[in-house]
Amino acid sequence: QVQVVESGGGLVQAGESLRLSCTVSGSGFSIYAMGWYRQAPGKQRELVAFITRGGSTNDADSVRGRFSISRDNAKNTVYLQMNSLKPEDTAVYYCNANLLRSGSFVNYWGQGTRVTVSS
Repeated sequence: QVQVVESGGGLVQAGESLRLSCTVSGSGFSIYAMGWYRQAPGKQRELVAFITRGGSTNDADSVRGRFSISRDNAKNTVYLQMNSLKPEDTAVYYCNANLLRSGSFVNYWGQGTRVTVSS
């Protein structure tokens, strides 16, 4: 059984920072990539940033220079450091883990953590 668990969301004021964490637990898998997506009310889920096992990263234009993604392979954990938060960053943030299990790549999602940025 694989579990993906996020933490670190909350309510902050514009300009403040938050750090999200996501840990994958279970057995019988290796992690290829992990990433963060977000979904604001009335909008589609969008990619925020992802990082491969080798450390290659990519992020959305809207967060570049403010957010950074990192990972600790030994802990099966990915982090999203969010600085200079804006009200438009308000959303539910979901962690995605792309795992290799039994020879196939499978996507797993966390339950989401809410980030609210007040102006």
